[in-house]
Amino acid sequence: MLQLVRTTSENPDFRALVQLLDQDLAARDGAEHSFYAQYNTIAQLNHVVVAYLGSEPVGCGAFKPYAADAVEVKRMFVQPAHRGQGVAQAVLAELEKWAGELGYTSCVLETGKRQPEAIGLYERVGYGRIPNYGQYVGIENSVCMQKTIGERRK
Repeated sequence: MLQLVRTTSENPDFRALVQLLDQDLAARDGAEHSFYAQYNTIAQLNHVVVAYLGSEPVGCGAFKPYAADAVEVKRMFVQPAHRGQGVAQAVLAELEKWAGELGYTSCVLETGKRQPEAIGLYERVGYGRIPNYGQYVGIENSVCMQKTIGERRK
């Protein structure tokens, strides 16, 4: 049974999964990887979810504040042997729930055109494409997306 654990970027299982994610992205993004890597540091991420099957860490994701009412989803990854089993969707749902509990009303994220499975997941769970934001403006490979997750608290 899948267990989701809320933690921080200090979690050693999260750090190990992120190393695998970075290897995967380096292979997909090639020469563009260093551009993206500078925006994907994990120092001081205070909102991290690690998914476990038994004692094995199989997936992860995180978010960080983006705007007063929005968070940016970062570092989504599922080990290849566990893809297609709902792990990423469970991690993402937990991140959205946590952000909503903290009063945020939307999530934004950036993924790449070379990650069609990620784009498919995000579209299936209600993310829509938006103009590229911040450092991703003008970056041909970037796909930026957004989802409303709740209503602003009064």
